[in-house]
Amino acid sequence: MAETPRSPDTLHRRGLMFILSSPSGAGKTTIARRLLAADSEIALSVSFTTRPIRPGEVEGRDYYFVDRPEFERMVEENEFLEWAEVFGHLYGTPKAHIKAGLKAGQDFLFDIDWQGTQQLYQRMEVDVVRVFLLPPSIAELQRRLSSRGTDSAEVVADRMARARSEISHWDGYDFVVVNDDIDACFAKVRGILESERMRRARQTGIVDFVRDLMR
Repeated sequence: MAETPRSPDTLHRRGLMFILSSPSGAGKTTIARRLLAADSEIALSVSFTTRPIRPGEVEGRDYYFVDRPEFERMVEENEFLEWAEVFGHLYGTPKAHIKAGLKAGQDFLFDIDWQGTQQLYQRMEVDVVRVFLLPPSIAELQRRLSSRGTDSAEVVADRMARARSEISHWDGYDFVVVNDDIDACFAKVRGILESERMRRARQTGIVDFVRDLMR
């Protein structure tokens, strides 16, 4: 159930960039969806991409779909906070939209890999919160990937190799959560988000509030 938005008299704060990363099969997508459904103050960051739109996807909700020349123009004009090429397609996070939202107090959820995380942190360090999800074991990760029934053994093996590489970057994150139980994992991630929102540096309305208290 979605929560009610903040009341108008709530102290203003600067928004944050909440990054969730994990190897495929560690539960990142499930946690992200639950977070978006439960918390009205956070929105999914929508990237630009050059890959073709897939059935069921919606322009502006899932991605902004552009051709390669347009994407490269945006790169040249420094319109992305971060961008990368993955499996032959380009993906990028729009700068102006994110910066305006942060200033207005909007939180953004990012579902990106460690490379995108590094780029965002280098550019927007104080606004970034980095969370990495780990599986309880490699055997359990392989079981989850195999149980999907949608990939061949070769594809699963490729995903496992990529997962090991991604896991090696766990120390580039602020928080690391082991997802051995989806409900417990979600509660921990939600707690991290709530705690980070209360950082003094993000409470931009707190100075005037305290001054009024002390008058």
